[in-house]
Amino acid sequence: MNTLIAVAISPVGVGDELSSYVAEVVKVIRESGLPNKTTSMFTEIEGEWDEVMKVVKRATFVLAERGIRTEVVLKADIRPGYIGTMEGKIKRLAEKMDEPSLVQKSKAKLSGGQK
Repeated sequence: MNTLIAVAISPVGVGDELSSYVAEVVKVIRESGLPNKTTSMFTEIEGEWDEVMKVVKRATFVLAERGIRTEVVLKADIRPGYIGTMEGKIKRLAEKMDEPSLVQKSKAKLSGGQK
């Protein structure tokens, strides 16, 4: 079943600057081949539930397996019968707001989002 998640995976107790740790996490997500998009607070990943969760686990354990306490915040949108929701949600929002530039700003790897 297609799933769109927003996940934030970060170390705890390693200092104030976390970007090098977050970069390791995002690299695992990007290498998964699943459609993804990183913003300042979360990374979105889209795919089948099991595939997405495997990626979240691998990305989490890249830190945890090194003995680093790791925090995971995850939000999931499971919408049966839909694909391409990462881009589709923004496209539908832009249409409602009459702001086509919104779609251009958030181009993702998938297109569509409709049944």
